[in-house]
Amino acid sequence: MFTEREAPLYEIKANLFKGLAHPVRIRVLEILAASPGQSCPVAVLLEGTGLEASHLSQHLSVLRRHRVVTSLRTASTVTYSLAHPKIAELLAIARTFLLDTLSATSEQLATAEGLPAIPGRPGRAPITEDAR
Repeated sequence: MFTEREAPLYEIKANLFKGLAHPVRIRVLEILAASPGQSCPVAVLLEGTGLEASHLSQHLSVLRRHRVVTSLRTASTVTYSLAHPKIAELLAIARTFLLDTLSATSEQLATAEGLPAIPGRPGRAPITEDAR
């Protein structure tokens, strides 16, 4: 399988995916990726997710614990950022994978293509009926 020396590395990678393993957390990361400087206050995240503050706080705690986001408190404002700029690329790749996977299901594909954009990341041209 893998060596004892390699095991911790696979554990870290698995923990990354555990941190990503909820639709709300993916949406939070997409909001952060789309934010100028990939950073935004909790109020923006609340508005973008439609969650109650306590529920959002739980999801942000998971993302912090798995080192996917960082936070900075300035007076009474807490701002969150992606822990690494490559997380935005990971989200874009996951979006491409999603669109490719759903290409046979036109209704789900149309819904997926209507998801908010991730600025600065290459999109995909919509699949037309002729291309199917």
